[in-house]
Amino acid sequence: MAESLVKTLIDSGVHYGHRASRWNPKMAPYIYARKNQIHIIDIRETVRGLLRAKKYLAQVAEGGSLILFVGTKRQASEAIEREAVRCGMPFVSERWLGGCLTNFRTVRSRLGRLEELERLRSSEELSAYSKKMQSALNREYRKMYRNLNGIRTMNRTPECLVIVDPKKERNAIREAKKLNITTVALIDTDCDPDDVDLPIPGNDDGIRSIEVILQELADAVIQGRGVVAAQAEGAVEASESPAAVLPEATDQPQVTSTVETQ
Repeated sequence: MAESLVKTLIDSGVHYGHRASRWNPKMAPYIYARKNQIHIIDIRETVRGLLRAKKYLAQVAEGGSLILFVGTKRQASEAIEREAVRCGMPFVSERWLGGCLTNFRTVRSRLGRLEELERLRSSEELSAYSKKMQSALNREYRKMYRNLNGIRTMNRTPECLVIVDPKKERNAIREAKKLNITTVALIDTDCDPDDVDLPIPGNDDGIRSIEVILQELADAVIQGRGVVAAQAEGAVEASESPAAVLPEATDQPQVTSTVETQ
């Protein structure tokens, strides 16, 4: 498994960093070499960080907690949405709303407005408004759907954030730190590894490398949730199985009475 994982990572170009002039010195332990003014990331560190992150995410999912996937850059948004939906977790792929975590109750209340607009659009009531008002309501709906649809199922604060490029998602990192939420992030050579709890050094600009890392992390979440489902199914089967009925043991000898007929 390790050999196939390494080959997949190398084929995806996860080991290509940024130009040496843009590097963050704190990333030195994760850099293998420099070639043509480009830093090459140590693939062993990538595998080590990835396996550590997968183990943690599986534990979080097994505990029934939420994991929020965050990646708003163009290269990551599609993969973030696809993998988050595949493993049944909330996501932010368009724009990070300020206070999404620290002011969660207010952001959550905006979902009520989104549901109200959806009901309005699905009914005949919308036709009662003027064309100008209909256009304004549709525009409001599209904007809210784009920003809030991914966190529709997030009914509580997540236990962990999975982030692509913490430098880009610095607002999400800042809010997670305030709430002591664990962060798992794909970090390139221009990032600060001290900003995240579980760094995965790798190319955070290549679409293929982002997809491979997110697929591995989503698989770990699915694995953790599968353990919970299996445990729940076993508990249901145990409760539905009929208990064995054993005859009561008795120490009294059986007495047979005979009736004499005269």
